[in-house]
Amino acid sequence: MAFSIAGKTALVTGANRGIGAAIVDALVAAGAKKVYAAARNLSDLAPLVGRHGGRVSALQLDVTDATQVAAAVSSAPDVQLLVNNAGVAAMMGGAFTDPQWLEAGRKEMDVNYFGTFGISQAFAPVLQRNGGGAIVNLASVASLTNFPMLLGYSVSKAATHSLTQASRMLLAAQGTQVYGVYPGPIDTRMAEKIEMPKTSPAECARAIVAGIESGTEDIFPDAMSQGMGSAYLSSPKGLEKQVAAMVASA
Repeated sequence: MAFSIAGKTALVTGANRGIGAAIVDALVAAGAKKVYAAARNLSDLAPLVGRHGGRVSALQLDVTDATQVAAAVSSAPDVQLLVNNAGVAAMMGGAFTDPQWLEAGRKEMDVNYFGTFGISQAFAPVLQRNGGGAIVNLASVASLTNFPMLLGYSVSKAATHSLTQASRMLLAAQGTQVYGVYPGPIDTRMAEKIEMPKTSPAECARAIVAGIESGTEDIFPDAMSQGMGSAYLSSPKGLEKQVAAMVASA
């Protein structure tokens, strides 16, 4: 089902920079009535608020802090669209036996999976009261098969993908639509060490908004993700072998 953004109230986590900030811009451009831009540090949200005035409200929110999550629900009771964008890649590259993977992986799971799950649980009743609404989870092409240089991040995003599927099934009865977004490399600080062509955050955000409005449940917002998404839908094992070949030749 299509989901019209015009006149709606949205909340975007991790909105201080990168894809999050670009999504806020794109939602405003699509006619959202209000967007709560959420981040751990309110001062980081000043540029967004300055750009959009009263249509964007800054909200302090660490998605791993239950007290702040509860406060966000109280502060934003009119939310109709929740965009779970907050994420972290805590480690890039290393031998399989490197013990730092475990420490980094716990942080990535805490933010990327448990943070997304906790925010979704907290706001599901809000969405229901406001007519059902929608949830958008930022996953990754790394949700579809593991990229070893981002081992723990890939695992956490695979969990986000699985959560997206469960949320879609369990929240359908209350009229909540659930979208998964699977970007490839985007030109953000998180991906600055990845040496391959990258899509701009603004272009990615516009594609995400277009996907939401067209009712596309699985959104592949850039050329790389479209190619990998097609490969995954055709043959998950084939995509795994494709990435394994890339690793072997590196």
